[in-house]
Amino acid sequence: MTKTAGFSVEETLGEIESLLSGDYRLSKRLVALLLLEEDEEIEEKVRQKEPQAVQKIKEVVAAFQSHSKDFIEYRLAVHYKRRAAHIASKAVRLREERTGFRKWVDLFLMHPVTGGIFLFLVLYWGLYRFVGVFGAGTVVDFFEDTVFGRYLNPWVEAFFTSVVPWQILRDLFVGEYGVVTLGVRYAVALILPIVTFFFIVFSIIEDTGYLPRLAMLLDRIFKKIGLSGRAVIPMVLGLGCDTMATLVTRTLPTRRERVIATLLLALAVPCSAQLGVILAILSPYPKAMMLWAGTTGFVFLLVGFLAARILPGQKPSFYIEIPPLRWPNVSNVAVKTYVRVKWYFKEVLPLFLLASVFIWFGRLTGLFDGLVNLLRWPMEQIGLPSKAAEIFLFGFFRRDYGAAGLYHLNDQGLLDVRQLVVAAVALTLFLPCIAQFLINVKERGWKAGLGISAFILVFSFGVAWVVNFLWGFVA
Repeated sequence: MTKTAGFSVEETLGEIESLLSGDYRLSKRLVALLLLEEDEEIEEKVRQKEPQAVQKIKEVVAAFQSHSKDFIEYRLAVHYKRRAAHIASKAVRLREERTGFRKWVDLFLMHPVTGGIFLFLVLYWGLYRFVGVFGAGTVVDFFEDTVFGRYLNPWVEAFFTSVVPWQILRDLFVGEYGVVTLGVRYAVALILPIVTFFFIVFSIIEDTGYLPRLAMLLDRIFKKIGLSGRAVIPMVLGLGCDTMATLVTRTLPTRRERVIATLLLALAVPCSAQLGVILAILSPYPKAMMLWAGTTGFVFLLVGFLAARILPGQKPSFYIEIPPLRWPNVSNVAVKTYVRVKWYFKEVLPLFLLASVFIWFGRLTGLFDGLVNLLRWPMEQIGLPSKAAEIFLFGFFRRDYGAAGLYHLNDQGLLDVRQLVVAAVALTLFLPCIAQFLINVKERGWKAGLGISAFILVFSFGVAWVVNFLWGFVA
């Protein structure tokens, strides 16, 4: 047994078990363990089945916690690690290995200076050069200009012109906002290459064992914004898809951390498509890219810092087991990338097609033009042309849909460098897409979901206005 100032984990679990008499379709020990970890969902179920036991259980948990300065999650992790090691020692013999080099590499990766340099190299070569320049630039240009621009779109337009005699119905499939010429083209030519290259990078990082070391490296910074190094996982996943990352915030131990992480994901973590498009369009202008990255990073840290001081709750704790470093396995990376891209594409293609139908219907009824007109005033205030209102409306359907619209707008030469930076900042910080909004509401509740969205709507345009105003001083 693991003792802590006279209190043991096993004795405490046994005492909680003795207070439970209901049937929870789980073992009493598992229910007791979840109650000791103060799991809100299981506590609510116990409250419904046997409310008289809840207060006594809380007293047991409080007594257990009061006898140590360490967090309950940490004490349980240490306890079960020791038990696992004790069991393994009876059945397994480990050969001694030379670990000097590995320890040196671990220190290098987790040191604030050398680890920071290595992280910069990963971001530069992995995200900027590979995803942004090659994936969102070279590969997207090939699909956009050659595959769709030269072959598919002209053929599809000619086919529907010859087969469908009604212009209104033709507009549903081809034209500026057609299901094929816009929806399919955005999903396949723009978004698919970007997310594929991002998931390749993420799979390599994951397979090498670098992700836990990154969590250790960033833990001290994240503590300043009310999170721990554990939050690195949803934040990195957010660079792929913020909706998926919001679901992963469930792994964070306290409600306070989950709310802060949800807010930051919705506000300042661009998805892979946004990130790839922005890196591609700003790559010819290094200063502009640094301004966008600096503004987004500053907003991330500032909002997190303020939220950590406003929201009540327990300060974050962090512990993690560091797996051994290894060379990435090609088959592992290929399978992980394939599964993630398949899942993402199956989710994104129907939504892009549906968004094109909504836009067609909205233009037919005048609703789309009305919503665009509502957004024209804030566009003027932040120095963007009225045409930019459409990409923000697209972005509410899907963040990557808005990113594709920004790429198209830049391709038409409608934005100068200042406007590119302002649009990139505003679109990055803009409202979460419908899917992420619904997940925010499901995970955090209506009040938190609506509150986060209302704050982001005002704050994103406010920051974009400041960037536009200060452009003449920093450019």
